[in-house]
Amino acid sequence: MKHSLWGTSVRFTIVTAVIFGLGYPLLMTGLAHILFPHQAEGSLIKLKDGTVIGSELIAQSFTSDRYFHPRPSAAGNGYDATSSGGTNLAQSNAKLPQRMQADIDKLAAENPGKSVPIDMVTYSASGLDPDITPDNAYFQAPRIAKARGLTEGAVRSLIDEHIKGRTLGFIGEPRVNVLDLNLALDGAAK
Repeated sequence: MKHSLWGTSVRFTIVTAVIFGLGYPLLMTGLAHILFPHQAEGSLIKLKDGTVIGSELIAQSFTSDRYFHPRPSAAGNGYDATSSGGTNLAQSNAKLPQRMQADIDKLAAENPGKSVPIDMVTYSASGLDPDITPDNAYFQAPRIAKARGLTEGAVRSLIDEHIKGRTLGFIGEPRVNVLDLNLALDGAAK
């Protein structure tokens, strides 16, 4: 009796491992590629020549005054997908408000009299957030307009065109994808 229970247990384990460890993932991957090919491939952004320059899902570092900057990142060396994570600084840690105040002071000098949007001085949980708030984008508009020799109105219009609403109309907040907006900015300059 014990021998047949062991045999049954081993066969059941092998069958379920093959079905749920191999078959199910392959089925889901295949369906994803058929139903959602762009997302299944990583939501990659490509130039017209097919060169991959990034993903809609992962922020990239932009430091030039000519580009919109993403939220600050504490992931590895900044926007490092292999080392995703926040700073883990608690509100009670003195370093957090000091760093935030230094960032606020720097940004306030960039745009005197304007309120600094909170997402410009707070890290995202992953450090890879590809989106910023519309307020963040509008705050950066004067710097970009000046650096590119554009009117602030032209930059603001570009922002307006790239604001994505709430998912399904009620999930999350309106947002702007930084890489997508920067590509549009380069396209508008041509």
